[in-house]
Amino acid sequence: MDRVSSFDEPLKKLLGGATAKVMAEHLDLHTVGDLLHHYPRRYEERGKLTALADLPLDEHVTVVAQVADARILTFNNGRGKRLEVTLTDGSGRLQLVFFGHGVHKPHKELLPGRQAMFAGKVSVFNRRMQLAHPTYQLLDVSDADEATEAVDAFAGRLLPIYPACKQLDSWRIAKAVDAVLPSAQDAVDPLPASLREGRGFTPLPEALLKVHRPQTKADIEDAKARLKWDEAFVLQVALARRRYADTQLPAVARRPVADGLLDAFDAKLPFTLTEGQEKVSKEIFDDLATEHPMHRLLQGEVGSGKTMVALRAMLTVVDAGGQAAMLAPTEVLAQQHHRSITEMMGELAEGGMLGGSEQGTKVVLLTGSMGTAARRQALLDLVTGEAGIVIGTHALIEDKVQFHDLGLVVVDEQHRFGVEQRDALRSKGKQPPHLLVMTATPIPRTVAMTVFGDLETSVLDQLPAGRSPIASHVVPAKDKPHFLARAWERVREEVENGHQAYVVCPRIGDDAEEAEGKKGKAKKKTAEEDGDKRPPLAVLEIADELRRGALAGLTVEVLHGRMHPDEKDDVMRRFAAGDVDVLVATTVIEVGVNVPNATAMVIMDADRFGVSQLHQLRGRVGRGSAPGLCLLVSEAHEASPARARLSAVAATLDGFELSRIDLEQRREGDVLGQAQSGVRSSLRMLTVIDDEEVIAAAREEAVAIVAADPELEHLPELRTVLAALLDKEREEYLDKG
Repeated sequence: MDRVSSFDEPLKKLLGGATAKVMAEHLDLHTVGDLLHHYPRRYEERGKLTALADLPLDEHVTVVAQVADARILTFNNGRGKRLEVTLTDGSGRLQLVFFGHGVHKPHKELLPGRQAMFAGKVSVFNRRMQLAHPTYQLLDVSDADEATEAVDAFAGRLLPIYPACKQLDSWRIAKAVDAVLPSAQDAVDPLPASLREGRGFTPLPEALLKVHRPQTKADIEDAKARLKWDEAFVLQVALARRRYADTQLPAVARRPVADGLLDAFDAKLPFTLTEGQEKVSKEIFDDLATEHPMHRLLQGEVGSGKTMVALRAMLTVVDAGGQAAMLAPTEVLAQQHHRSITEMMGELAEGGMLGGSEQGTKVVLLTGSMGTAARRQALLDLVTGEAGIVIGTHALIEDKVQFHDLGLVVVDEQHRFGVEQRDALRSKGKQPPHLLVMTATPIPRTVAMTVFGDLETSVLDQLPAGRSPIASHVVPAKDKPHFLARAWERVREEVENGHQAYVVCPRIGDDAEEAEGKKGKAKKKTAEEDGDKRPPLAVLEIADELRRGALAGLTVEVLHGRMHPDEKDDVMRRFAAGDVDVLVATTVIEVGVNVPNATAMVIMDADRFGVSQLHQLRGRVGRGSAPGLCLLVSEAHEASPARARLSAVAATLDGFELSRIDLEQRREGDVLGQAQSGVRSSLRMLTVIDDEEVIAAAREEAVAIVAADPELEHLPELRTVLAALLDKEREEYLDKG
């Protein structure tokens, strides 16, 4: 068998169809290589797995314990049977229950004195910890001495605990790994020999063996060090090659022009730019002046003035004879950007129109829901070059959109916009356009290096003058209902002082949503019987309640994603003009919505939102000279992780600090998302937040290797591993497409 193919071998050949099917469907493991890279989550010293005294609620656990007693109880007048088994391991006791037909086998096998390994999910019944219908494996043999030996041998080894699922326990996965472990010898080692030896790494086949079947704790450390490095290195090589390829592409240099549109715009600004804005603008202008495409990530705090920096870059490109496109994730945001940019530019945005400036250009909006005539005109303005700036949604990437000379693409809110979409837009220029990506979710340095490793990074961390601080408080609605009543009084006070407020809810609450809900009803029923949480609060219901109750007499309007675009635009316009006191909305207001007179925000069911989302939402208030107030309403229990998360948001306005907390809680899966579509599939050992040094070192090595050998001609193994990773990435992207 050649070196690659044993890793590509489908699991069903080695494990049988049923097991392979469960692995594919529930764990996304399809080949021998997939299973060998399915690493144990932790290791237990077998004699003392999870002690019964320390069992975590609601988690799948594996315990080794002795049966203290077992008895069958009947209920329903003798029609139902229940087997109750009590376990002990010296640290505590645990109840097992088996029902119905499932009682016979365990009743015969789980006799007092028997030792076994049990796995299941810990729950509480009648105030006692229990495992319902656990799977188990007996550890005893007939001869008493042999039994002791077997238990000792079992207890003496490090037991790998694998990420498992209900259909497949950790030890069954361990058995499957035993079947494929010999193939570890065929692992293709991606590390160049000089790098491997220079850093004293264990060879890859040995690392795989040690991670799955360690003899000692040192084995585990050895294996982890090697496997983490591999993941970081292969990912950084992929990104370094991407960066290198970009530097080889030609682009039209777009240099600032004296007395052009940018100078005219700067001259009419009513304020001076912050030092940060000046510094970042210079980095961008330097990039635009080169003959290969700029690829820059502009990240900054909510309200740090990123749009202003982006607009000045767009004006520079228009001055240099090109066009600029700004892409927003939602129609509301595209309309908002269009409105604020045309307002900032004034007559400069009316080029070619009556009353427009000589130096001006046309700024057009292009979204999927525009009327045919308006859309046709916008497309015409783009292809003739009449429009220097276009703002739109993903509709801009469609085939029929053509530009006269696209010089710069600005993408707002990168985390909703993958690599492939960036590439699609790039192909719109005669030569690849320059690219500026903006994000208002500050990203810790390591994540930026990993997720956006193909972009240079600029950070805006100063708030413009005139921005006010935002006070944030958690409102515990369940424990202290009078706090919620006080929150509505505060909203009323803000309105009486001439200001406006937002109320944010997680759900819309309309018929379309209800219908979708009905499809899922059958599945949900059991969760509700388990006392699952009520559905999240909805915009339409809360708006009605407020109009009738706490905010009666105020103008309360709603805004959500299912409204007709004209309707949304109308509501936003009236809110911006001050005709609406309170806007009850979903997260459509999360980014870019700018109404300086809005000073208060109440977020209902705040625990249903992520940390960075709450930070984003909060950034919609305090945008003027009056201080902002953000109230996080939650029914979560005081000691719960959800409440801890809300307290963290209330305690700091530093987005970088919050993004770190967010990442520690969510780990990487969500963060990597589709920004590097699919590359996340390769992160099994590496945790982006904890392995900062590994990532930084791997990046240095990767850059040096790619600079010396861009095609990796002298490193065929690295090329093989990279091809496998990127194929999978592309394939996953197409599957999702």
